[in-house]
Amino acid sequence: MNRIKIRPEYSVLNVRILIPIYTLLCVLTFLFSKSFYVDTLQNGKVPDTLHLFVFFTIPIALMVVLGYSFFQLVIDFIFKRPGSRFNVRLLGYFAVIVIFTLSPVVLMTSTALGEIVRFWHNLDTAAAARSANSFAADNYAMHFERFENIIKQTDFSRAQEQNRLPNDIASIQVFVLNASEDGAARTWTESFFSGNEKFKLPSPPSAETGFTEREMPRDTDTIRYMQKTPQNQLRVISYNLGSNFDAGRGALENQADQFEIVNELRKNMRPLLVYYYVVFFLPIILMTALIAISFTRRITRPIVELTSATQRVAEGDFSFQILTRRDDELGILIRSFNSMIQDLEKSREALVRSEKISIWQNMAQQLAHEIKNPLTPIKLSAERVLRRWRNKPEEIGEIIESSMLAIIQETEGLSTLLNEFRTLSKPMEPSNSITNIRSPVEEVINSYSSSYSKVMFDIEHVQNNINIKIDKHRISQILANLVINAIDSMDGKGLIEIRTDLVKKREVCYCRITVKDSGKGISPEDAQNIFTPYFTTKESGTGLGLPIIERIVTDHGGAIWFDSSPGIGSTFYIDLPFESNMEENNA
Repeated sequence: MNRIKIRPEYSVLNVRILIPIYTLLCVLTFLFSKSFYVDTLQNGKVPDTLHLFVFFTIPIALMVVLGYSFFQLVIDFIFKRPGSRFNVRLLGYFAVIVIFTLSPVVLMTSTALGEIVRFWHNLDTAAAARSANSFAADNYAMHFERFENIIKQTDFSRAQEQNRLPNDIASIQVFVLNASEDGAARTWTESFFSGNEKFKLPSPPSAETGFTEREMPRDTDTIRYMQKTPQNQLRVISYNLGSNFDAGRGALENQADQFEIVNELRKNMRPLLVYYYVVFFLPIILMTALIAISFTRRITRPIVELTSATQRVAEGDFSFQILTRRDDELGILIRSFNSMIQDLEKSREALVRSEKISIWQNMAQQLAHEIKNPLTPIKLSAERVLRRWRNKPEEIGEIIESSMLAIIQETEGLSTLLNEFRTLSKPMEPSNSITNIRSPVEEVINSYSSSYSKVMFDIEHVQNNINIKIDKHRISQILANLVINAIDSMDGKGLIEIRTDLVKKREVCYCRITVKDSGKGISPEDAQNIFTPYFTTKESGTGLGLPIIERIVTDHGGAIWFDSSPGIGSTFYIDLPFESNMEENNA
């Protein structure tokens, strides 16, 4: 017996695919978050629109996939598809665990961030920056005033002659203007220098008397003053502000800029937190949810397959097995189920053989009973003729005709009974003939429409292009039996409708023949035995018509069943294999 293998369906959201994607997402999140922190702390502002669009692409894509998965889950739950309730329950457990796990972390994080924001709000960074700048300006003004006083109180020509520098004066440098030989250009050359070499200049910073504008890095930690001498010389006087004066002032300015960034961060704290949670925290949660959905489906899929297989077994289908690659407890359960199906099939075959033996025994008893009934009138008729022959032979003609007619009638009934029994009991080879369904329907209807004028026949929905795999004689026998039963059910008046449709069951195409009548219907008690041999509700019936029809249909690979409502009518359905591209063969 061929076994139909049921292969498990695998979802696109497979755990083995999602876990590497989840790992890659975590790595990318770490790298982008590091860049995000650096950029944010440098300017204290929310990323621009382009960065927001790029960063929000991942969570939006994940939300779309997750939304589609939830939509499928909701549809399955609404339509009560197998495994949907179990999936929802597992996801509910997962949600509860996630909530219980994340709630303390979120609460502690929110509290910590709230305290940090509150602390930042208490910091007067602007006042600190103003104080630092004021201190640097006062310090520079003090040095400038001191340098100005030194210039007013000192005769630098004398100091130059004595080669002595006043306090806080770093150097004195004198430049002389020389003319070139062609008189086209003039250059400054150094004629005197005294002091620290690091304050020496290659050329005078200005040609006018007065303080020069500071230029970095030339004037680092230095204030310079220019003096013109009577000899048309330029004297550069350098005042030392102290080591690291400009570096300290730059540090103060840098800290002031940092304070401004802190102020910006304080203003943009909430948008930055929202951005952080949506871009870096939400994708991890969404990816975890997708993995949870895939994981629950992976768990419930074998259970759904077992449920579907159990339903098929309950319907009597044992011709399948569930394929699985699992080595866990569910895999063991599936293999045990497959073994159970094989054992059930063997038990069913043994039971069927036992039932067949019992049925044949019952049929033999019924047949003996049915044969015994007509033998009695035959015997009585023969004894009556024999007695008259012995006692009054001259009067035998009075009873000979009636007795012989009774014997002939009962003999014909026995012959009909034996023919039907032989049809039901002997092996029936399925016919390889192809018959167009329209032709036997018309012939059966024509044979009964003339005899039953009060019966209306509707064959409008019997198609002309449907060929079925059955001998024409057999399909005519089926139709004739169903039509005469319908006529008897309607007491010879009413409507009989015959139609054909094409249906597909398990990749096999069938022609469905429907015979519907408007008779009195079949009671629920009689419906249980309608295909049982020798069961009949007619006074003159043998109870073998419908069993013979069932035998013909099933032997040709089809099925027969019926629906009936007492007082409304009955509808018989017959599915026979459909043959599409073959010529009609009217046997």
